[in-house]
Amino acid sequence: MSEDNNLKLIPAIIQDHRTLNVLMLGYMNQESIDLTLKTKKVWFYSRSRNKLWQKGETSGNFLNLKQLVYDCDKDAILVKAIPDGPTCHNGTYSCFEGLDTNHNFLYQLINIINQRNTDSKKDSYTSNLLHDGIPKIAQKIVEEAGELSIASLGDDKKEVIYEFADLLFHMLVLLEKTEINIEEIWSELASRNNEK
Repeated sequence: MSEDNNLKLIPAIIQDHRTLNVLMLGYMNQESIDLTLKTKKVWFYSRSRNKLWQKGETSGNFLNLKQLVYDCDKDAILVKAIPDGPTCHNGTYSCFEGLDTNHNFLYQLINIINQRNTDSKKDSYTSNLLHDGIPKIAQKIVEEAGELSIASLGDDKKEVIYEFADLLFHMLVLLEKTEINIEEIWSELASRNNEK
């Protein structure tokens, strides 16, 4: 590859692999693409400093590569990554202020449950439930499934939503306790879809 091709910059859209939220826009050249693929950490080329830089090299908020694909014309890149912390230099999750992330709250909830498992706060329902172990968690899942089933027989949609949220929460606690990643659930569901 010639020097000119190596310095040719291409816009790279960075997307959270788990939530699909757009995190930032950066620029890459062939060398930063190669480093990203090799290290599994996202690298860019800084137009203002005229040099390569690794996202997180000073902040520790790395972008861990999951997938890198070109668009159909090969003039833009989509980088799917898992952020180690805030992506924006301003300390926010995304560089796009006002981004609606409510529909992706599931991953935030998974992180909260993981923190409760790690921190073991005595005044936390989640920490106590995780400490009690799988038999107690399984009992709560059966209880919440029953309450959801009963609620679904009525006409109160708010009650169904409330009970569904309770059941989903307890199922996520079970995944944390059994050390199963939600991505494994998505893969199983996707494989079932491919079978049909």
